[in-house]
Amino acid sequence: MYVAVKGGERAIDNAHAFLAEDRRGDPGVAELSVAQIREQLRLAVNRVMAEGSLYDPDLAALAIKQARGDLIEAVFLIRAYRTTLPRLGVSRPVDTAAMAVVRRVSATFKDLPGGQVLGPTFDYTHRLLDFKLAAEGPVPVAPQALASGAAVPHVTAMLDRDGLIEPAPRNDTPPRDLTREPLELPADRPLRLQALARGDEGFILSLAYSTQRGYGRTHAFVGELRIGVVAVSLDVPELGFAVDIGEIELTECETVNQFKGSKTEPPQFTRGYGLVMGQTERKAIAMSLVDRSLRWQELGEDFTGAPAQDEEFVLYHCDNIQATGFLEHIKLPHYVDFQAELELVRKLRAEVAASQRAAE
Repeated sequence: MYVAVKGGERAIDNAHAFLAEDRRGDPGVAELSVAQIREQLRLAVNRVMAEGSLYDPDLAALAIKQARGDLIEAVFLIRAYRTTLPRLGVSRPVDTAAMAVVRRVSATFKDLPGGQVLGPTFDYTHRLLDFKLAAEGPVPVAPQALASGAAVPHVTAMLDRDGLIEPAPRNDTPPRDLTREPLELPADRPLRLQALARGDEGFILSLAYSTQRGYGRTHAFVGELRIGVVAVSLDVPELGFAVDIGEIELTECETVNQFKGSKTEPPQFTRGYGLVMGQTERKAIAMSLVDRSLRWQELGEDFTGAPAQDEEFVLYHCDNIQATGFLEHIKLPHYVDFQAELELVRKLRAEVAASQRAAE
């Protein structure tokens, strides 16, 4: 596409060297290890895993280090690496009802079976800079009860039991795999949820915020937000049964939404759903709001023209790797294109000047 100019290869090599030096920073400061990033920047690691579609904290931490903290670049690195991996099997759907929770809250019911578990959260901090962290003092120890890991049922089951919320949708058809097949519209809900789960957190957050301000007909309560560990099981044909091959941390959010009913559905609460790898609760909540907004058609609601209701707008623009690639390509050489535009503008200006002289 582009013709290399003389000396271009040397310039690129030098650019790589400058990048490596800039990444390292002051040699007098101890180098940040992958283990430190994995353990102390966990929320950044979790975001990279979620948007990179690969659950591996060590690789995500390495990608963050290599990308100098640019999380979108780190996501790009993880996705590129993911494409080189063989697929050895397909796991069973995880059972989030059996999740060993470390955080579980509900904005709809005060008293829950299993109780409210605040866990690790910024919700009740004062948002003041803690200068003790700069002094690197002793690490506080959390009470053991915060990590009890007891399995608890879903809150929406209480509403479902009384028939006050739409039944949880069931679909026994294997969903299409967005990581192996190109996105095609219209998309069914499983495919939409895949796109939202690995979409850019900031974009999904903006869309979710727009629904709360009246652009998307979403008036939601957080039925339940839970963070915890679930087992991953794989069917082994030689054994004839499934075995647990590991555990992953997930964040799950179910929203309860107002619904006045339609021509096809009775008045009841409806659901929005978000499930994201790692502790990524802002993303999970935003995802559930956008999911509910995109369901307007199946619930018989009117399309108001809100961006969060537009499936094509949401799904084609939520992926930060595609967005970054298309945006950043304009900084690459476009000399021929620009010269053509320049000649066209000069020609048009000459024609306008000639017509003005003729009119005089």
